[in-house]
Amino acid sequence: MKQYEVLDLFRKRNALLEGHFLLSSGLHSSQYIQCAKVLQHPECGTKLGKAIAELFQHIQCDVVVSPAIGGILIAQEVARALGIRAIFCERKDGKMILRRGFEIKKGEQALIIEDIITTGRSTMEVIATVESFKGCSVGIGAIIDRSEKKINFPVEFKSLAKLSFKNYNSGNCLICKQGKIPLVKPGSREKIEV
Repeated sequence: MKQYEVLDLFRKRNALLEGHFLLSSGLHSSQYIQCAKVLQHPECGTKLGKAIAELFQHIQCDVVVSPAIGGILIAQEVARALGIRAIFCERKDGKMILRRGFEIKKGEQALIIEDIITTGRSTMEVIATVESFKGCSVGIGAIIDRSEKKINFPVEFKSLAKLSFKNYNSGNCLICKQGKIPLVKPGSREKIEV
């Protein structure tokens, strides 16, 4: 898939939002990409999953691993396209871990899949989890890369699209300073007390 095709898919599903958003990274932004609005349509997930799998067809991998909750659906579709299993990490007491009986065998090669990458923090935590099981991360894929600067991942990183949105730390958010648009946490549409 070409970048314009990915973005067109998101526009058609009203998944490119504008406002004042609290991202999972803790950053604030005036734009938000709501992947769930696209991935709720199985045909979209299948198409995006196949496209990401094609980016990594040159890499041998045994398992797809994603962080919960955003990466789960797209990871499942990438795994389906590659013919391998998909598992996900969850946070428990602030630490990313495998639960639900998931495991990675020693030496297994893991492809890390995200819906969107902003800071890369969750991705790095998933890589650390894979390594804690003596597995090996062999690549990182995402639907959209919205990082402001290049992230120094230890393995190859590819995305279907790259978007440049300005992100702000909570202490220097221009939108907060204007005080006109309430801060919301996407998915919940809840106003956040600042």
